[in-house]
Amino acid sequence: MNPITTLLAVLTVTALAETPAERKTPSGNPVASFKLRDYRGEWHSLEDYKDKKLVVVAFLGAECPLANRYAGRLSELATEFEPKGVAFLGIISNQQDSLSKIAQLAKEQKVTFPLLKDRKNSVADQFGARRTPEVFVLDDKRTVRYHGRIDDQYGIGYMRPNPTRRDLAIALEELLAGKTVSRPVTEAEGCYIGRVKRASSEGSVTYTKHIAALLHKHCASCHHAGSLAPFALTSYGDAAGWAETIQEVVEDQRMPPWHANPKYGHFANDNRLTDKEKRLVVEWVKNGAPEGDPKDLPQLPPLVEGWRIKPDVIITMPKPFTVPAKGTVEYQYFVVDPGFKEDKWIRASEGRPGNRAVVHHLLVYIQPPGVQFRDGLEFLESSLGGGVPGMPPMILGEGEAKYAPAGSKLIFQVHYTPNGTEQTDQSSVGIVFADPKTVRRQIRSRIAVNPKLRIPPGDANHRVEADFRFGQDALLYALFPHMHLRGKSFRFEAIYPDKTREILLDVPRYSFDWQNNYVLAEPKRMPEGTILHCTAVFDNSTNNLSNPDPRATVTFGDQTWEEMMIGYFDMALADQDLRLGAPQVRSLEDGRYEVAFRYHAPAGTKSVYLAGTFNEWKPADHKMDGPDTKGAFTTKLVLKAGTYEYKYVLEGRAWRADPGNPRQNGFYNNSVLTVGNKR
Repeated sequence: MNPITTLLAVLTVTALAETPAERKTPSGNPVASFKLRDYRGEWHSLEDYKDKKLVVVAFLGAECPLANRYAGRLSELATEFEPKGVAFLGIISNQQDSLSKIAQLAKEQKVTFPLLKDRKNSVADQFGARRTPEVFVLDDKRTVRYHGRIDDQYGIGYMRPNPTRRDLAIALEELLAGKTVSRPVTEAEGCYIGRVKRASSEGSVTYTKHIAALLHKHCASCHHAGSLAPFALTSYGDAAGWAETIQEVVEDQRMPPWHANPKYGHFANDNRLTDKEKRLVVEWVKNGAPEGDPKDLPQLPPLVEGWRIKPDVIITMPKPFTVPAKGTVEYQYFVVDPGFKEDKWIRASEGRPGNRAVVHHLLVYIQPPGVQFRDGLEFLESSLGGGVPGMPPMILGEGEAKYAPAGSKLIFQVHYTPNGTEQTDQSSVGIVFADPKTVRRQIRSRIAVNPKLRIPPGDANHRVEADFRFGQDALLYALFPHMHLRGKSFRFEAIYPDKTREILLDVPRYSFDWQNNYVLAEPKRMPEGTILHCTAVFDNSTNNLSNPDPRATVTFGDQTWEEMMIGYFDMALADQDLRLGAPQVRSLEDGRYEVAFRYHAPAGTKSVYLAGTFNEWKPADHKMDGPDTKGAFTTKLVLKAGTYEYKYVLEGRAWRADPGNPRQNGFYNNSVLTVGNKR
């Protein structure tokens, strides 16, 4: 895969570009000296570097993902240029960035230059800095000769494999050579600096009365200490520091992350703000982000600390994996034995990256005993969920669960993105078990996939399609589109047996950084014979700034420089009721077995037959007794030890799988029964 495949998901929603024309450029203006303390308490002054030919002043944020990403890059540049007479200073002007957060940034990103706390934003105001990261280059007379970005590798919703222009490095080289900077101003991309509010804030919309509850409802589940997001939004100080960035991403409809076209479908996890809520945010920020009366702060439900589910068991990768500072890290697969000595039904799961700085996503699959993992694409249908940007924990409804046979192992698929410093990761998955007696339906993950895709070089709108046919009546629960860096749009459409069509989900702007699982507000019935038709569009042109190589012909593969076209979905058999149980088996003295079959037929059914491998699938050969007073048809067979497939045949014509038996096989979804020996 590319050296770094994508920005952390949160970067997409906290960064915004600003053109230099939006404000007066400081280039060519002198800068007065300043004096600030670093996070250890030591004073630093611009005068301390009077013997340096050039000084780079970089405005950074301890919690801004883009600033974090570039802190390591700046350290590399410092190592390269400090021997040539260039000094580097980092300025932290965010009011919300504490000294401990700055120290953490320095440690995690191995920052080699001083990081200074600009408590009152006085230095940021002097430079006219507004974003993090934003850099300024001062010449020997301390006049600004360059300001803007560090390079063009990372931006809003994209990440190039490598920068195409090292803007800061080029400016330094030109100045050291006595030349004029060829491009003295570039666009700064990043988070707004969280400035101290100098004027008294006022307005009818306040944090305590309006904004606190809004942030708690839509944002705080991720934006709280110890959770997925890079910063918290659980206090007034948090919210005020990020106010301008909050307004920006709300107006740009990038937060909360949701990519479904509102014209189609209704989803239980739709977290969009209403138009009224958006107006409240804009007015609050416009009026200076007033706090309001503390008495107006509502009693908000407690947030879940740590795990968002309460796991019965936590299963962790066997040992830490070392992620290099740079280079290519292909998808990693780790086999973990959870010690399942008996069949397990799983009603909730949550993947937790051990190191969020380098784990882009984590997926967990169930590997049943005797199954070779990654043998074909079938393994994709054994998904247990995971930790993916934008994806909540898997929490199934009452009476619904996923199945892991005794002896199953778990496969961790982890996508690592090097961030400039060597890191280690040891990710985990938490699982909540269901009582087998309460499970009515088995939730299965299925896919519509096109492994034969071939995307031509330079094609900005390459269309790829895939279908899945429902072989029996089913209930559709959730839809999850998956592509890689060239993915542009994705659509799920149902084509019913009567040829009518319905768009179930339309994602017009697919984002690899935010891989949402779209959970239907109500399960949708898919009649037997329905086609789930998926259409994906890929952009393999130079217009796609995340494109690893527009010159390549792209084929199917799990590495991010390759592509995938997979329409995942969760479903269950519509008529399944596992509480009914599979056929009951009793051993006989002669070594054979008596098997009792019981089938609850739809009301009005007059006759039911039993057909299977034991009677050569004759549809009217073995008539069952019934119906009894409860509408059940019953019969018994004496069978030798072995594995059999069977179905019930209503009125000798309509073939039905056993709703109480979760085991099925083959294109016709035959029920499977093993008699007399372990499977």
